[in-house]
Amino acid sequence: MAKNGKARLVADKRRTPDPARAKPRKSRRKPAKPQAARRRGLVYWLLWPLRKVLRLAWALSWRGAAIAVLILAAATAYNYTRIPDMATLADGRARGSVTLQDRESQTFAWRGDNFGGLVTTEGVSPHLVNAVVASEDKRFYSHFGVSPRGIAGAMRTNVQAGRSPFSGSGGSTITQQVAKLLCLGTDWDPSTGMSEAEFEADCRAGTVWRKVKEIPYAFALELKFTKDEILAIYLNRAYLGAGARGFAAASQRYFGDAASDLNPAEAAMLAGLLPAPSYYAPTSNLARAQERAQTVLRLMHEQGLLTTAQFTQAMENPATLSPAAREDTGGYFADWVMSSGPDFLTADTTEDVLIRTTLDQDIQHAAEAALAHVFETQVRDGSEAQAAIVVMSADGAVRAMVGGRNTRGGGLFNRAIQAVRQTGSSFKPFVYAAALDLGWRHDSPVLDSELAIKVPGSGTYSPANYTNQFYGEVTLTDALARSLNAATVRLSEQVGRDIVRNVANQFGIQSDMAEGPALALGVSESTLLEMTGAYAGILNGGTSVTPYGLTQLTLRGERTPLLDHDSGLGERVIQENAARQLVYMMSQVVERGTGTRAQLPDGRPAAGKTGTTQAARDAWFIGFTGDYVAGVWMGYDDNTPLSGVTGGGLPAEIWRETMARIHDGMPITPLPMIDPATVARPEPQPQVARTPAPAPQQEEPGLADRILMDVLGGIFRQN
Repeated sequence: MAKNGKARLVADKRRTPDPARAKPRKSRRKPAKPQAARRRGLVYWLLWPLRKVLRLAWALSWRGAAIAVLILAAATAYNYTRIPDMATLADGRARGSVTLQDRESQTFAWRGDNFGGLVTTEGVSPHLVNAVVASEDKRFYSHFGVSPRGIAGAMRTNVQAGRSPFSGSGGSTITQQVAKLLCLGTDWDPSTGMSEAEFEADCRAGTVWRKVKEIPYAFALELKFTKDEILAIYLNRAYLGAGARGFAAASQRYFGDAASDLNPAEAAMLAGLLPAPSYYAPTSNLARAQERAQTVLRLMHEQGLLTTAQFTQAMENPATLSPAAREDTGGYFADWVMSSGPDFLTADTTEDVLIRTTLDQDIQHAAEAALAHVFETQVRDGSEAQAAIVVMSADGAVRAMVGGRNTRGGGLFNRAIQAVRQTGSSFKPFVYAAALDLGWRHDSPVLDSELAIKVPGSGTYSPANYTNQFYGEVTLTDALARSLNAATVRLSEQVGRDIVRNVANQFGIQSDMAEGPALALGVSESTLLEMTGAYAGILNGGTSVTPYGLTQLTLRGERTPLLDHDSGLGERVIQENAARQLVYMMSQVVERGTGTRAQLPDGRPAAGKTGTTQAARDAWFIGFTGDYVAGVWMGYDDNTPLSGVTGGGLPAEIWRETMARIHDGMPITPLPMIDPATVARPEPQPQVARTPAPAPQQEEPGLADRILMDVLGGIFRQN
């Protein structure tokens, strides 16, 4: 007790609570909201009811992505197992190539898909590698086959250009372009009915599904090959126009150089062909190809792949074509040679073939220039008239062929071999050849007078001369020089149509010939090549020839030729003396007859024959010097009559212009003909030659007479 009497207050003795027995006190306060929750705004509360939907979407997304990755991995693995080795992929052509060389072994034309051989990135010019990478895929060495950045940029470009995001530029990497070139591992099958060009176009179609399929194939390529190997496949398989498959072939085709020797300007021009090979091909438009090359050069310079000095040098000295590529000559001749050889070694070859030909490029240039000159100076502007020229040696070796006024390119309609037209008076030399071979002479008389022959089923045939006059008794030489129709028909009837037809056929006229008396005046049809070849037989002394252009065919890399051909000479058709007389008679055509406009400068002797068909639908001049035979045809493709043109007019001018250019600077070679001043007096004519000329209204010779003439013809032919 306290001193003051009051009881002292003492606190109860507190016990230390046992943590194990302590019970948590219940708080009557609501817990405070977390600070983060307080900071969430309206968007959070709006999406709060959708949180389960969002969680589901997320779950589906990553699971779907995982499934897509698995599918992509499986597709990549599948493609990986299907991709063959690099050597197999490098040359993916479905057909081989044909390289054509002239008589001097100089290349002048290419056909098929040319392949210059397998190249690697180490084996080509470094400028070429840089040009391709700079212009096609500057991130090639850093991506894994697909460039998302490139695809996004391409889509943006397409949208800005007003196209669909998947139309136009595709943003494909070089690896993806290789996948396209390989057609995702599918080879062309002709049995599908789709052409090779259609198949390749389908492989390069920029559809969404095609793009999707490219991705695993591109990944498989990246796993299968190194970057340089992928680039090498691209360098070997890319089509670069003008039949060139791969950069090695293109380098030879355009520049005549190996791919290892390309300078920056040349490399840029080749790389510039990749987006549109036919459009940018320098053989089609050199200026356009050079402009495109400048774009590639700027890209190379901007990416540090060209020094400023190299860039300036290349810009100031653009690439130009090699002489062979620049000339682009002999297209008609090349097409003819391709068609004359075996298909499995020419048009349908799966091998690389080298063909040596008879072409003389100087003569070819002369013929093309002559044709262009005459049409420019003597034919009215806008005329659609056409012309063709064939030049050959006396043994049938074709030295030049012009199949029309358009002389550039291949696959054009070749009027020298494809136009089958009436020959007109250019057929007459075969009538005189038959007569001379039977014993007539160049100065034998023949009557040029009115003639009427009854032809069963056709009425009476009465040929008239061009002048509508008759000249009485004339020599064979005069009749041919003046191209007298009545005299020629009368001579043909005396000789016998079957004999005339047989002589023409043996000289090389393979077309069906007319049966009636009009045979003598060239109503039968033939080609310029056939007719020129037949005249070559006259020049060489009476021996038939088969026109030829292929002299040697060899597989590339082989030394032994598969085909070897050095002459077109065949069997003798008429006696040499008869041929020499006929050459003299034809020289008079040029000297004083219907072909005077074909006379050559410097007194060079020439011989030939004019020909004009009914209504002047066709005009011909075929002739020769001591060195070459040349034939010219002129007309319209639709058989429209020529206006004021005969064989002795423009065709003779074209012939003269051609032969003058060919023989410029050549020594004069005399014609193989008789000298009439030294020829002995004529001996008595054989009985067949003395058959009286048919009088007006005369019937055709009887069967007995025809048999007799044929027998006598055979007897004289053997002498």
